[in-house]
Amino acid sequence: MRAATLVRLAGRALGRNKMRSFLTTLGVVIGVAAVIAMTAIGEGAKYRVQQTFEAMGTNLLIVLSGSSATGGMQGGFGSQPTLTWDDLRSIQSELSAVKAAAPVMRTASVIQAEEQNWTTSLVGTTPEYFQIRNWSVSAGQRFSPEDVTSGAKVVLLGQTVVEKLYGSGANPVGRTVRIKMVPYQVIGVLAKKGQSPMGSDYDDTAILPVTTFQSKVQGGLTKFLTGAIFVGAVSPDATGRAQQQIAGLLRDRHRLGPGIDDDFSVRNLSEIASAQAQGTAVLTTLLASIAAVSLLVGGIGIMNIMLVSVTERTREIGIRMAVGGKPRDILTQFVAEALALSAGGGVIGIAVGIGAALFLAHQFHWPTIIRVATVLVSLGFSALVGVVFGLYPARKASRLDPIDALRFE
Repeated sequence: MRAATLVRLAGRALGRNKMRSFLTTLGVVIGVAAVIAMTAIGEGAKYRVQQTFEAMGTNLLIVLSGSSATGGMQGGFGSQPTLTWDDLRSIQSELSAVKAAAPVMRTASVIQAEEQNWTTSLVGTTPEYFQIRNWSVSAGQRFSPEDVTSGAKVVLLGQTVVEKLYGSGANPVGRTVRIKMVPYQVIGVLAKKGQSPMGSDYDDTAILPVTTFQSKVQGGLTKFLTGAIFVGAVSPDATGRAQQQIAGLLRDRHRLGPGIDDDFSVRNLSEIASAQAQGTAVLTTLLASIAAVSLLVGGIGIMNIMLVSVTERTREIGIRMAVGGKPRDILTQFVAEALALSAGGGVIGIAVGIGAALFLAHQFHWPTIIRVATVLVSLGFSALVGVVFGLYPARKASRLDPIDALRFE
């Protein structure tokens, strides 16, 4: 039987009971739509996690100084200065897995601009900090190593600080702000970064050269670095190796023997990001699996209706066999009808699923990612369901005895 004839016969048979055909495909429609929508939402969640950790920085490691112990009270990491400026230089120059390292000294301070003022997070660092954190400028320029060497009174402002001091869309480059009554020239505006995983605003910050920070804002110890060290590994795969190299270097420099606890902490944010991504992937798989159950339910519905159709059309089957129709022709026709039901439901389900995903994205401001591979797999699986569950009724129809079929009332 030719394919065109097969399609025409299948369409004619299904068209006799349009409502029943639609209700039969409804299970497949719901299943495919649920798979598409849930997968799109799950992929969007993974993308959101990835964006959040990319905002932190590229292959970021954070090195903190040791904890303190006073009067039986234990302080957290960073409460006891143990990291030195020589430690920073060694991390920058001696470790093969480290691409860049920068000191990060931080405090809260009021910034004044003309008649406005705003309390923000003030950071003292070096140019490597922007490379490690993938932080570009939307206007102006970043400060240079020469600015650090000379202790230049320059500052870069985050987007939130610019909005609070000058209004939305303003360009303050070249203007002067005052921090602790000292004037600074604004040389750049940082690109928008968004929120951290803990909900703090990355853009609510102002960044100075570290030497300027030490001399004008918050003096530090001569030898010790009163802050943290941000480290960027050479690649995502190298973050674990960089973490081990940093720990080994600092233990050696601090003369910590076997059995002695570290007097520092190295935090690998890539591990946290990986754990978050894995958790999201598991959730996406679970949701898609639950949604796929609807496809099986839809397949059972197709099988039931096809069995009913075989019973209703027994006499028709007998006539086709009597005029020369072969069992394989009958088998092919009924499989084609089941395939048309499931594939048609799959196409409708894809449209509904994409629409539902876009609606949810608009309503809840949540990113959704619809992958072509997911759509094709869903369509293929829905077609497979039709073939598998339509095969039994088709075989039953093809094995009918022509004489018994003609006698059937």
